Amino acid sequence: MIITYHKEGFIKVQQGDLVVAFNPISREIDPKATRFGADLCLVALNSPSFNGCDSVTFGNKDPFIINGPGEYEIDGIFIYGYPSEGADGQVNTIFTTEIDNIRICHLGALANPALDSKTLEDIGGVDILFAPIAGGPVLSPKDAAKLTTSLEPKVVIPLMIEGKEGEEALKTFNKEIGGSAESRVDKLTIKRKDIEDKEDEVIIIQAS
Repeated sequence: MIITYHKEGFIKVQQGDLVVAFNPISREIDPKATRFGADLCLVALNSPSFNGCDSVTFGNKDPFIINGPGEYEIDGIFIYGYPSEGADGQVNTIFTTEIDNIRICHLGALANPALDSKTLEDIGGVDILFAPIAGGPVLSPKDAAKLTTSLEPKVVIPLMIEGKEGEEALKTFNKEIGGSAESRVDKLTIKRKDIEDKEDEVIIIQAS
């Protein structure tokens, strides 16, 4: 599995020919937004910063779009969306799915860390967690760390970390989580065997 980060909440996950885009940035607000073809486009929030499925419609790929809570099966891939409170009071969808025997959870633009017990139970065990930590309209670094600890992921990838404010948020997040020392990569190539013994390891993927 290859994971790349493209600013905000925009994540690309590729496994073989399968390409999944989480929360692509719309070309409406960023004409230079990264563009590629995806099979699935998962949209957590109805906002141009998160619903730019036009950016991942390319070549012979026209993605199947999932933009709200529910249970879905697309070509043998199961996707679960859980409602939560997002930026600016909107409904935010937390997505979980399993790719190459690795369970992924993307918190989207989550603003309220107080998830109910059923949602936490349904999310279940997490291998890789994508968590916004910027504060403001989304989780603060401290709230993101607290929720991360409760979800007990093997690996956590902080999002919305650009610029000086992002670096400050990272410092606070790392201090609060008390996990393994962070590592920084341009892209993350990972297999199931690579994460077996990890716990709360912070990996920073540089935005491309």
